[in-house]
Amino acid sequence: MIKIGDVINLETKGSVVERMKCKLVEQKGNKLYFDYPVNSETGRTAYLMLGTELIASFVNNESAYRFHTEVTGRVKENIPMISVTYPGDEHLIRIQRREYVRIDTSLDIAIHPMNREFEPFTAVTSDISAGGAAIILPKTVKVKPNHEVTIWFSLPFQNEKIEYLKLKAKIIRFIDAENEQFVKAPIQFIDLDEVKRQTVIRFCFEQQILMRRKGLIAE
Repeated sequence: MIKIGDVINLETKGSVVERMKCKLVEQKGNKLYFDYPVNSETGRTAYLMLGTELIASFVNNESAYRFHTEVTGRVKENIPMISVTYPGDEHLIRIQRREYVRIDTSLDIAIHPMNREFEPFTAVTSDISAGGAAIILPKTVKVKPNHEVTIWFSLPFQNEKIEYLKLKAKIIRFIDAENEQFVKAPIQFIDLDEVKRQTVIRFCFEQQILMRRKGLIAE
Protein backbone atom coordinates (compact mmCIF):
# COMPACT_ATOMS: atom_id res chain seq x y z
CA MET A 1 0.00 0.00 0.00
CA ILE A 2 2.36 2.70 1.24
CA LYS A 3 5.56 2.73 -0.80
CA ILE A 4 9.02 4.27 -0.86
CA GLY A 5 8.98 7.77 -2.33
CA ASP A 6 5.37 8.55 -1.34
CA VAL A 7 4.74 12.14 -0.29
CA ILE A 8 3.49 12.09 3.31
CA ASN A 9 1.48 14.87 4.95
CA LEU A 10 1.92 15.15 8.70
CA GLU A 11 -0.18 17.02 11.25
CA THR A 12 0.51 17.41 14.94
CA LYS A 13 -2.30 16.75 17.40
CA GLY A 14 -3.58 19.34 19.86
CA SER A 15 -5.02 22.85 19.82
CA VAL A 16 -2.15 24.24 17.74
CA VAL A 17 -1.74 22.20 14.57
CA GLU A 18 1.55 22.16 12.65
CA ARG A 19 1.39 20.82 9.10
CA MET A 20 4.40 19.29 7.42
CA LYS A 21 5.45 17.39 4.32
CA CYS A 22 8.06 14.68 3.90
CA LYS A 23 8.80 11.55 1.89
CA LEU A 24 8.93 7.91 2.85
CA VAL A 25 12.56 6.84 2.53
CA GLU A 26 12.57 3.35 4.04
CA GLN A 27 10.31 0.80 5.72
CA LYS A 28 11.36 -1.92 8.14
CA GLY A 29 8.49 -3.96 9.54
CA ASN A 30 6.25 -1.73 11.61
CA LYS A 31 8.59 1.26 11.36
CA LEU A 32 8.69 3.93 8.66
CA TYR A 33 11.59 6.25 7.98
CA PHE A 34 10.87 9.75 6.66
CA ASP A 35 13.30 12.41 5.52
CA TYR A 36 13.14 15.40 7.86
CA PRO A 37 9.68 17.00 7.54
CA VAL A 38 9.35 20.56 6.26
CA ASN A 39 6.77 22.93 7.72
CA SER A 40 4.17 23.59 5.00
CA GLU A 41 3.77 27.22 6.06
CA THR A 42 7.33 28.37 6.72
CA GLY A 43 9.26 25.99 4.45
CA ARG A 44 11.66 25.29 7.31
CA THR A 45 12.73 21.92 8.66
CA ALA A 46 10.46 20.90 11.51
CA TYR A 47 11.92 19.55 14.75
CA LEU A 48 9.88 16.73 16.24
CA MET A 49 10.60 15.40 19.71
CA LEU A 50 10.55 11.68 20.48
CA GLY A 51 7.03 10.59 21.37
CA THR A 52 5.33 13.30 19.27
CA GLU A 53 1.96 11.98 18.08
CA LEU A 54 1.03 12.72 14.47
CA ILE A 55 -1.66 12.14 11.89
CA ALA A 56 -0.10 11.03 8.60
CA SER A 57 -1.84 10.93 5.21
CA PHE A 58 -0.90 9.96 1.67
CA VAL A 59 -2.44 9.19 -1.73
CA ASN A 60 -2.29 5.79 -3.42
CA ASN A 61 -4.05 4.89 -6.69
CA GLU A 62 -6.40 7.88 -6.55
CA SER A 63 -7.45 7.14 -2.97
CA ALA A 64 -6.25 8.92 0.16
CA TYR A 65 -5.41 7.24 3.45
CA ARG A 66 -4.43 8.37 6.90
CA PHE A 67 -3.05 6.73 10.02
CA HIS A 68 -1.98 7.68 13.53
CA THR A 69 1.72 7.48 14.25
CA GLU A 70 4.38 8.47 16.77
CA VAL A 71 8.00 9.61 16.43
CA THR A 72 10.30 6.91 17.79
CA GLY A 73 13.77 8.13 16.87
CA ARG A 74 16.18 10.03 14.65
CA VAL A 75 18.57 8.26 12.27
CA LYS A 76 21.70 9.57 10.56
CA GLU A 77 22.62 7.52 7.50
CA ASN A 78 23.01 8.81 3.93
CA ILE A 79 20.36 11.40 4.78
CA PRO A 80 18.93 12.45 8.16
CA MET A 81 15.68 10.61 8.90
CA ILE A 82 13.08 10.23 11.61
CA SER A 83 11.54 6.87 12.46
CA VAL A 84 7.83 6.54 13.22
CA THR A 85 5.42 3.74 14.03
CA TYR A 86 3.29 2.18 11.29
CA PRO A 87 0.05 0.31 12.15
CA GLY A 88 0.15 -1.76 8.97
CA ASP A 89 -1.83 -1.56 5.73
CA GLU A 90 -4.82 -3.28 7.31
CA HIS A 91 -5.23 -0.44 9.82
CA LEU A 92 -5.11 2.46 7.36
CA ILE A 93 -8.17 4.73 7.37
CA ARG A 94 -9.47 5.32 3.87
CA ILE A 95 -10.37 8.96 3.32
CA GLN A 96 -11.88 8.18 -0.06
CA ARG A 97 -12.18 5.34 -2.55
CA ARG A 98 -11.84 6.04 -6.27
CA GLU A 99 -13.73 9.32 -6.01
CA TYR A 100 -12.37 12.11 -3.85
CA VAL A 101 -14.37 13.50 -0.96
CA ARG A 102 -16.54 16.31 -2.33
CA ILE A 103 -17.19 19.28 -0.07
CA ASP A 104 -19.96 21.85 -0.56
CA THR A 105 -18.25 25.24 -0.41
CA SER A 106 -18.35 28.62 -2.16
CA LEU A 107 -14.91 29.73 -3.33
CA ASP A 108 -14.16 32.74 -5.50
CA ILE A 109 -12.31 31.68 -8.65
CA ALA A 110 -10.96 33.28 -11.82
CA ILE A 111 -11.33 31.40 -15.12
CA HIS A 112 -9.00 32.00 -18.06
CA PRO A 113 -9.14 30.41 -21.53
CA MET A 114 -6.33 28.22 -22.85
CA ASN A 115 -6.68 29.47 -26.44
CA ARG A 116 -8.52 32.81 -26.25
CA GLU A 117 -11.94 31.25 -26.87
CA PHE A 118 -13.52 33.70 -24.41
CA GLU A 119 -12.69 36.60 -22.11
CA PRO A 120 -11.50 35.75 -18.59
CA PHE A 121 -14.18 36.02 -15.91
CA THR A 122 -14.80 35.35 -12.23
CA ALA A 123 -17.21 32.81 -10.74
CA VAL A 124 -17.83 30.78 -7.59
CA THR A 125 -17.75 27.08 -6.81
CA SER A 126 -20.63 25.11 -5.34
CA ASP A 127 -18.40 22.19 -4.36
CA ILE A 128 -14.84 20.96 -4.73
CA SER A 129 -12.82 17.75 -4.47
CA ALA A 130 -9.29 16.74 -5.42
CA GLY A 131 -10.69 15.42 -8.70
CA GLY A 132 -12.67 18.46 -9.77
CA ALA A 133 -15.34 20.95 -8.79
CA ALA A 134 -18.70 22.37 -9.77
CA ILE A 135 -18.83 26.04 -10.69
CA ILE A 136 -21.72 28.46 -11.09
CA LEU A 137 -21.52 30.38 -14.38
CA PRO A 138 -23.59 33.22 -15.84
CA LYS A 139 -25.30 32.08 -19.03
CA THR A 140 -23.73 35.06 -20.80
CA VAL A 141 -20.18 33.64 -20.74
CA LYS A 142 -18.97 31.92 -23.88
CA VAL A 143 -17.25 28.95 -22.29
CA LYS A 144 -18.49 25.62 -23.67
CA PRO A 145 -18.38 21.93 -22.68
CA ASN A 146 -15.00 20.28 -23.39
CA HIS A 147 -13.20 23.63 -23.20
CA GLU A 148 -9.92 23.33 -21.31
CA VAL A 149 -9.39 26.29 -19.00
CA THR A 150 -7.02 27.64 -16.38
CA ILE A 151 -8.61 28.34 -13.01
CA TRP A 152 -7.15 30.33 -10.12
CA PHE A 153 -8.34 29.11 -6.70
CA SER A 154 -7.81 30.66 -3.28
CA LEU A 155 -8.21 28.09 -0.49
CA PRO A 156 -8.60 29.55 3.04
CA PHE A 157 -7.21 27.31 5.78
CA GLN A 158 -7.95 27.40 9.50
CA ASN A 159 -4.51 28.79 10.32
CA GLU A 160 -5.62 31.91 8.37
CA LYS A 161 -3.21 31.08 5.58
CA ILE A 162 -4.59 31.23 2.03
CA GLU A 163 -3.16 28.84 -0.57
CA TYR A 164 -3.35 30.10 -4.16
CA LEU A 165 -3.53 27.40 -6.82
CA LYS A 166 -3.41 27.66 -10.60
CA LEU A 167 -5.06 24.53 -11.99
CA LYS A 168 -5.80 23.24 -15.46
CA ALA A 169 -9.34 21.92 -15.87
CA LYS A 170 -11.87 20.72 -18.42
CA ILE A 171 -15.51 21.82 -18.56
CA ILE A 172 -17.58 18.61 -18.55
CA ARG A 173 -21.16 19.77 -19.16
CA PHE A 174 -23.81 22.30 -18.14
CA ILE A 175 -26.63 21.70 -15.66
CA ASP A 176 -29.57 24.02 -15.03
CA ALA A 177 -29.17 26.06 -11.86
CA GLU A 178 -31.87 27.32 -9.50
CA ASN A 179 -31.38 30.85 -10.83
CA GLU A 180 -32.34 30.89 -14.51
CA GLN A 181 -29.55 33.36 -15.29
CA PHE A 182 -26.87 30.84 -14.29
CA VAL A 183 -25.79 27.29 -15.05
CA LYS A 184 -23.79 24.80 -13.02
CA ALA A 185 -20.74 23.34 -14.76
CA PRO A 186 -18.91 20.28 -13.37
CA ILE A 187 -15.21 20.49 -14.15
CA GLN A 188 -12.41 17.92 -14.04
CA PHE A 189 -8.88 18.80 -12.98
CA ILE A 190 -6.24 17.87 -15.57
CA ASP A 191 -2.55 17.04 -14.99
CA LEU A 192 -2.80 17.85 -11.29
CA ASP A 193 0.63 17.34 -9.70
CA GLU A 194 0.91 15.62 -6.34
CA VAL A 195 1.72 18.75 -4.32
CA LYS A 196 -1.38 20.59 -5.58
CA ARG A 197 -3.52 17.47 -5.19
CA GLN A 198 -2.44 17.12 -1.57
CA THR A 199 -3.25 20.81 -0.94
CA VAL A 200 -6.81 20.34 -2.22
CA ILE A 201 -7.21 17.10 -0.24
CA ARG A 202 -6.01 18.85 2.91
CA PHE A 203 -8.48 21.70 2.35
CA CYS A 204 -11.39 19.28 1.81
CA PHE A 205 -10.41 17.20 4.82
CA GLU A 206 -10.23 20.32 7.01
CA GLN A 207 -13.62 21.53 5.78
CA GLN A 208 -15.09 18.09 6.43
CA ILE A 209 -13.89 18.19 10.05
CA LEU A 210 -15.40 21.67 10.53
CA MET A 211 -18.74 20.54 9.13
CA ARG A 212 -18.81 17.54 11.45
CA ARG A 213 -18.10 19.77 14.44
CA LYS A 214 -21.01 22.00 13.43
CA GLY A 215 -23.29 18.99 12.93
CA LEU A 216 -23.72 19.73 9.22
CA ILE A 217 -22.64 16.23 8.20
CA ALA A 218 -22.79 12.91 10.01
CA GLU A 219 -19.77 11.24 11.53
